[in-house]
Amino acid sequence: MSNLSEHRIFADSEASDILPVAMAIHRIIRLPVTARSRLKPGIQIEEGHVINDNYSGPVLEEVIKLNTLLKTMPTEGPYKNVPVIVAPIHDENREVIGAIGIVDFAGVFDLATLMEHQSIILKQVCGKDPCPLPSELTSSKR
Repeated sequence: MSNLSEHRIFADSEASDILPVAMAIHRIIRLPVTARSRLKPGIQIEEGHVINDNYSGPVLEEVIKLNTLLKTMPTEGPYKNVPVIVAPIHDENREVIGAIGIVDFAGVFDLATLMEHQSIILKQVCGKDPCPLPSELTSSKR
């Protein structure tokens, strides 16, 4: 008989119950990871260390409430204005028992967001939008 320990996540799991899975994800992606159970605060992991073992963020809470995956930019908290992806953790009955989130590195380079800000970027780079100015076009120099 083996002495294997089991970790199970329940709606009232402590941060220490969620830690092994969250740390494994953090080690794979090397980006901040946050997680919590539905009824208790959880953990915040950055740079290989637990930064906070009593953590709850607004997006984790929203995902638990809505029972859906969210890709968003929080407007408050330690990840304010940073793209994140947060997914619900379900039990065998598809009931939400918690949530886990990561910083969305790909979201930083989101093409849709870039297109939304194109005019602002062009004004910063060229001083005007449209850019280049008609007099700056290659065809005007021939």
